[in-house]
Amino acid sequence: MCSAAPDQRAGAARVSLWRIAREWTRIGLMGFGGPPAHIALLRRLVVEQHRWMQPADFDDALAACNLLPGPASTQLAILCAYRAGGSRGAVVGGLGFIAPAVVAVLALSVVFLAHNPPLWVRGAAAGAGAAVAAVAARAGLDLLRGAFARRRERDTPAAAWLAFLAVGAVGAAAAGEYLVVVLLGCGLAGVALARERRAKARAPHDIAALAPLAAVKGGYGALAWTALKVGALAFGGGFVIVPLMHADAVHVYHWMSDARFVDAVALGQLTPGPVVATVAAVGYAAHGIAGGVLAAAVAFAPSFVFVLLAGARFSILRENVTARAFLSAAGPAAIGAILGAAVVLAAALDHAWQFGVLAAAAVSLLVARSGIVATMLLAGVAGVIAALLGASV
Repeated sequence: MCSAAPDQRAGAARVSLWRIAREWTRIGLMGFGGPPAHIALLRRLVVEQHRWMQPADFDDALAACNLLPGPASTQLAILCAYRAGGSRGAVVGGLGFIAPAVVAVLALSVVFLAHNPPLWVRGAAAGAGAAVAAVAARAGLDLLRGAFARRRERDTPAAAWLAFLAVGAVGAAAAGEYLVVVLLGCGLAGVALARERRAKARAPHDIAALAPLAAVKGGYGALAWTALKVGALAFGGGFVIVPLMHADAVHVYHWMSDARFVDAVALGQLTPGPVVATVAAVGYAAHGIAGGVLAAAVAFAPSFVFVLLAGARFSILRENVTARAFLSAAGPAAIGAILGAAVVLAAALDHAWQFGVLAAAAVSLLVARSGIVATMLLAGVAGVIAALLGASV
């Protein structure tokens, strides 16, 4: 293993913790639009404006983060902060990037997920929630376009890539809380394929077996287990967390209804910062503010651990043959899971008028390529109007 690069040590010496806190919190506040926006803002800050990282170093860091489970843009933010200010910089910058989204989601959860919110609030939640399936479809299709072309870099046959994609989509719709086993199984199958083995890859069952140990009647242990799956085992990050959370939150522990879950995902889309902050809304539905804080802490902790343990050695991960083979299969399966999540979210809608909002959102996002936040806000306004006109919410 190599030691820290000289430019990393220099960066750690010249960037103050106060400046890291200020810059990374600003990105956390401005980061509407999900990972693409986060990556662009981070690159502008650390490469173009201040040259705390070289362009090639940033590209390597992004590639390495994409090889890890969990939220890639969050890990990239933490790694960039590490390169600027060392271990303490990673903690300060990571918290600055994450905190605005978690606070915003919890604040909105108090209003929108309350037991008896006002009529207009219920209408806004139902309208924005109706658009979430279209947002998931947009996220999956955006990833699909580039990922299928990049499969050649990893020598993944087209048939195998499409098979992993299909398995992920079916897994999101049918596997419920065991989707993580589907993703891990696909990854192991990719490793076996890369090594040209004929033996069938077997999806590990020990991960799933741990769930009953942590999940005691939907208590804090169950919530922590759900958050851990989101933060440490969700290959692909972003919207792949939706099917992982859905089964636990709605069907296993009954923390919330299908409609409330869709509302929670909508809240995550209306706030800046990482999509994984949505887990705070699930935690709030389960155990109030304490549950929201616990869920967010558990979900984001693995990202800090990965970066702090690997540090300047992250570039090695990109060249690791086994890691690349694993991602060559887990990656398309995660994209398939995102597309499958769109089906799950659409099926969760309760009222006929919501399907009209969903159709309009699909046209806006998939045809007109409008912004996600603007589309969600307009869907919320449509929900308010529907509610005031007497539609069921």
